[in-house]
Order: sequence, then C-alpha cells, then structure tokens
Amino acid sequence: MTTLLVTGTGTGVGKTVVTAALAALALARGRRCTVVKPAQTGVPDGAPGDLAEVARLAGPVDSVELARFPDPLSPAAAARLSGRPPLDPARCVQAVLDAQAGTDLVLVEGAGGLLVRYDEDGFTMAELARTLRLPVLVVCTAGLGTLNTTALTLEAMAHRGLELTGLVIGSWPVPPGVAERSNVADLEMLATRPLLGAIGSGAGNVSPAAFLDIARRGLGPSLGGSFDALGFRRRATS
Repeated sequence: MTTLLVTGTGTGVGKTVVTAALAALALARGRRCTVVKPAQTGVPDGAPGDLAEVARLAGPVDSVELARFPDPLSPAAAARLSGRPPLDPARCVQAVLDAQAGTDLVLVEGAGGLLVRYDEDGFTMAELARTLRLPVLVVCTAGLGTLNTTALTLEAMAHRGLELTGLVIGSWPVPPGVAERSNVADLEMLATRPLLGAIGSGAGNVSPAAFLDIARRGLGPSLGGSFDALGFRRRATS
C-alpha cells in the first residue's frame, strides 16, 4: 500500500488533473485506489467537486471528502464565512489511516498550496504529511513566477523534514513560450532531480480513454507512466 500527498505551489496549478492521472494509471494496473479530499472549497453542497472530476477522468476510485465549504477561499476562511466547523485535524488523520486499510494506493489531494490553513490553529497539509510521514508530490506551473513559488514550497518542505517525491508540471502549454522552456531546467535544479512529469494543458477536457493515454505519457515510470524527463528537457530547450 502506498500513500501520497498531492499538493501544489498554489491554486489552479493542476492538482486535480495530476491526481486523476495517478489514479488512472493505478486502476489500469489493476490496483485499488482511494482519493481523500480533506476539504473542498468553492463548490456548493450537492454539486460535483474535485473527487467527481477525478472519478470522471480516471474511473471507479473510492473517494472520501471530509468537509465542504461553498466559498472559493482557503478552508479556514471558507469555514469562518459559512459558519460551519472547520476540518478536524484528528478526523483527517484518521480518515487517511482508514483509507490505507482497504486499498493499494491512497492519494490525498490538498486545497491550494502546502501551507494553506484548514482551521484557526493553523493545521495544514504539511502538518498532515509530517504526522503520517507521507511523501509529497508537488504540482507546479510552467510559466513566469513558478520558480519562486516552487522554491518556497520546497524550502518549507525541507524545513519540516518532509520527503519530496518529485515535481510535476500540471499544465504544459503547446506551444510553450520562452519562459516555460527556460524554466524546465531551473525547476529540476530546484528539486535536485529530473521532473516526474508534465501534463499537457487541456487534459481535463478529454474522454477517459484519451486521458489514460495522456496520463501514461505525462507521468514518469516511478508513478506508473512512461514520461521521459531527459527527452522532454531536450525538446523543451531546443
């Protein structure tokens, strides 16, 4: 059984699509997969959220959503505005442990970035990862600004002793601009290792069959795909 925290360098970087790609590859290999969403924000009650999007793209995953707040804010702020209780950290920890008991792969998809607050005491996905010793996959953007936000995320992880699985670019544009091409080598320098993947932009708008092919080509062998980091770097920088 493997458990992985999927976080991002910010909001809108492609965490849900990367989570779906990981789940799709696991299911294609005959593995059971559970996706845990500690808090869903910005989605009304009863409406499909990130977990529904993962299931639409990847297939029949088990899913656990612990809290939902309709306003598009951080979980702590959204809980305050809604008047609902915030996510209970102990319940979050237990939910991940419970998920581990009945599956082959557990994916925990955070909201926003690593240090987004889930309650007034400052509970974050970094704290969850430290408590459960979860390896962390960081999803980043490709364009301007990504080097700073990625460096800050990696520095925060190192400060807390968290294990970095690697970096995945959540939405690679076609064609890439000069900033995106230049940033590939710098992102690998920051992570001190090759990229673990790059998912093409618009991947969430295709059929499940087409998405599985995208997942295979967009994620590296350690994540179940065939992404070639060296070849990608060569193409990006040529």
